[in-house]
Amino acid sequence: MTQSIPRPTREITNRETAFVLELNSLSCKDLPLVGGKNSSLGEMLQQLTPKGINVPDGFATTAYAYRYFIQAGNLETQLRRLLEGLDVEDVTELHRVGQAIRSLILHTPFPPELTDAIAAAYQKMCDRYGPNTDVAVRSSATAEDLPDASFAGQQETYLNVHGLKGVLDACHRCFASLFTDRAISYRQIKGFDHFNVALSVGVQKMVRSDLACSGVMFSIDTETGFKDTALITAAYGLGENVVQGAVNPDEYLVFKPTLKAGYKPILKKALGTKEIRMVYDLGGTKLTRNEPVPETLRKQFALTDEEILTLGRWACLIEEHYSALRGTYTPMDIEWAKDGITGELFIVQARPETVQSQKARNILRTYHLEEKGTLLATGRAIGEMIGQGRARVILNVRNIDQFQAGEVLVTHRTDPDWEPIMKKASAIVTDQGGRTCHAAIIARELGIPAIVGCGDATETIPNGAAVTVSCAEGEEGHVYQGLLPFHVQEVALENLPRTRTQILMNVGNPEEAFSLAAIPNDGVGLARMEFIIANHIQAHPLALLHYDELKDEAAKRQIAELTQNYSDKAEYFVDKLAQGIGAIAAAFYPKPVVVRMSDFKSNEYANLLGGRQFEPHEENPMIGWRGASRYYDPNYAEGFALECRAMKKVRDEMGLTNVILMIPFCRTPDEGRRVLAEMAKQGLKQGENGLQVYVMCELPSNVVLADAFAEVFDGFSIGSNDLTQLTLGLDRDSALVAHLFDERNEAVKRMVAQAIQTAKAKGRKIGICGQAPSDYPEFARFLVAQGIDSISLNPDSVLKTMLQIAEAEKEA
Repeated sequence: MTQSIPRPTREITNRETAFVLELNSLSCKDLPLVGGKNSSLGEMLQQLTPKGINVPDGFATTAYAYRYFIQAGNLETQLRRLLEGLDVEDVTELHRVGQAIRSLILHTPFPPELTDAIAAAYQKMCDRYGPNTDVAVRSSATAEDLPDASFAGQQETYLNVHGLKGVLDACHRCFASLFTDRAISYRQIKGFDHFNVALSVGVQKMVRSDLACSGVMFSIDTETGFKDTALITAAYGLGENVVQGAVNPDEYLVFKPTLKAGYKPILKKALGTKEIRMVYDLGGTKLTRNEPVPETLRKQFALTDEEILTLGRWACLIEEHYSALRGTYTPMDIEWAKDGITGELFIVQARPETVQSQKARNILRTYHLEEKGTLLATGRAIGEMIGQGRARVILNVRNIDQFQAGEVLVTHRTDPDWEPIMKKASAIVTDQGGRTCHAAIIARELGIPAIVGCGDATETIPNGAAVTVSCAEGEEGHVYQGLLPFHVQEVALENLPRTRTQILMNVGNPEEAFSLAAIPNDGVGLARMEFIIANHIQAHPLALLHYDELKDEAAKRQIAELTQNYSDKAEYFVDKLAQGIGAIAAAFYPKPVVVRMSDFKSNEYANLLGGRQFEPHEENPMIGWRGASRYYDPNYAEGFALECRAMKKVRDEMGLTNVILMIPFCRTPDEGRRVLAEMAKQGLKQGENGLQVYVMCELPSNVVLADAFAEVFDGFSIGSNDLTQLTLGLDRDSALVAHLFDERNEAVKRMVAQAIQTAKAKGRKIGICGQAPSDYPEFARFLVAQGIDSISLNPDSVLKTMLQIAEAEKEA
């Protein structure tokens, strides 16, 4: 950078020596001139605003302007002297040097010609938007010879900047932020020359999200790398709180393939606490300030369904554009904001996602916790891994020198100032933040587990205690006391055989669906509703329909809390069930997903909130009022109607027509017809929109009358647990006869063989979704010999059973 810099020009025409360029004149080709952030904004203004995406306009100072400032102030020699011999692992020395460099830059005035260029560009914005127009001033680092270097989040951003003096001051502070402690550390560790990196400043019209909401979205699932969803987070006020992890935002998931086809596939809506919001500090001494969010707003979603879908569509368009531009699949990390004055949505930043998109897809790595200990904290799991070490609770960034390599960092939240120690941590745990906050993003980049949004981890985890941080148990992460045993399983996917027999999976938990979909499979043979109803909905469907008649006051209070955003409490059941099943169906789309309608027994239904009022006491619920017999019964038909409405929503509104419905415990063909009639009343008509309805083959009558059942249903799925129990005449829950329960019993095998033969003779698909093939390889081989169409397995046994089935097919 010591070479002489040519005289500048304020003319946009001479781009190489311009101090300022308008954002709408830029494209991604201008990355060397204005950095990644500003060149991307220009790209979107030029290419995506014609497609309906709103992007705020403005101008950018150039990398040339920064270098001109450094040379005009004779700063390079002084900066090199300060940086000479710096050990960035010494956080105290790093802080001292960083502070000295920033002070030097801030006390060096801008050359008059640079000031004039910024003033002219800002005046042009004021002419367009009004006097002293409010702007966002953002840093955009650029590497001279390193276009792929990532400097995201290392420099400063200033919001609600007014007037020329404010703009000049913010630009000056952005220049100085090229030498924040974290930026110096990052470049030195990565081997970048500090003087090959320059800084461009983007000055952009403010979106008044202080009066509405803002957030971050990814066009990929951030934890699993599942490509077909867009993750959207939202909180009230300006977006810095979401980015920094100062709030726990709302989270929404949208399924991209059917969204593009015109459907409305919102797979998830999770309410965040959204405790504070960043607003303009009108009349105050600062540009912005945080204030508490009123309780009523905190309990509402920040975005409407239509706004969620609009952002999802924009994520698709942005991803498609950048993928075409780069010639390779490019998932995107996007910041958005809603203007509280106009009600419009805007995209304020977009950059390629840098973690999941870089992962190798040919190795399946799974972490398994072998035992559980005392639970110390829970929160949102980041990264499907397990980490261990001594907990180091640090509440202030000034104390980061206390941290030792290999410890678990426990704090309120992190920002880029914490990065020098984050890279040494075995895991990170924070009180605040969501899946798109700073701590989550850095943990993914570092390849370590993190649990964010715990609420009180800094209070419940003792400083110095040995802990295990598990993110391998679904969406909720757990911090356990002690160093618990775990193992890591790695499988090379390209070496797995493909089988003639379809290998399906049994899935109940929507939170695991995206990661399970990475296991080689042909779809889902059993998607259970019961997990979703018990864990996500929690209330009995009739208790929601007849809420005002509930006698259990405690249950009534809990239901009121769960359904606070629903004036019609039955809609809560429909939405939650549709979202849960929708997530499973989306994860495996377009492969078939067989969804079993609810199969709780009456004692299990009674355990749901408000359930006891609507359930009988039965001596033997296992063979009592369950499955099909409930669906058309006047005492439960309206509850079944809610299940049907949810499934209609999944298929017709979300567009997930890969869902096949299955009726459990159907005793007679006539009972099957009555159930189909109840489904048709709710718009689920067999054959319409490709709807198939299967029946569980789990009763002796299903086998004996398989030819008659084949006239009613489109396919069969053998439930080996109940079929074994009822063939052998024993209660599988009774310890006294448990030793007799064995699917390999000859009587059971003859029933299974007969069912397969009859189904095939009738031209119907038949598979199995019971436990037996997962537990007994010889039973899986027996099924292959009988010519079964599909075998649905528990996820942990898919790979080993697949190998056994491939061997069995060779022998057959």
